[in-house]
Amino acid sequence: MASTTSPQISSTEKFLQALDQRILILDGAMGTMVQRHKPTEEDFRGTVFQNHPCDLKGNNDVLSITQPDIIKNIHRAYLEAGSDVIETNTFSSSRIPQLDYQLESKVRELNLASARIAREAADEAGRLFPLMIASEGSARLGGTLATNAGGM
Repeated sequence: MASTTSPQISSTEKFLQALDQRILILDGAMGTMVQRHKPTEEDFRGTVFQNHPCDLKGNNDVLSITQPDIIKNIHRAYLEAGSDVIETNTFSSSRIPQLDYQLESKVRELNLASARIAREAADEAGRLFPLMIASEGSARLGGTLATNAGGM
């Protein structure tokens, strides 16, 4: 008996098909949206980094660990505004920028948390898209499409 299931189309193929059909909308600046929340040093530290030896204010990427709801709500806002593609909150989630905050050992955790948050927001939106694009500073994702953050 022959199988009646059709071959699955990969996320990359779906993305490329969508590009052939229309212009896709990219989200906006994550840092600007973060600053609208006016996060304090305590927000950046959360409970995870409460006793961290240096200031973390300004390290927007750490909010993916300490204040994930802020980051997810920013993704939701972009999705509600019609974004097809959202970026992970990983602008400085690589070793060298994180040296400034003594968090270079947390780069993998920062990238994974950021990717999971973006994927969750996309899934909650219930749309074929968005796919996520890692920011150029991302060490883990290397600036490539990340269509399945849970599988990294």
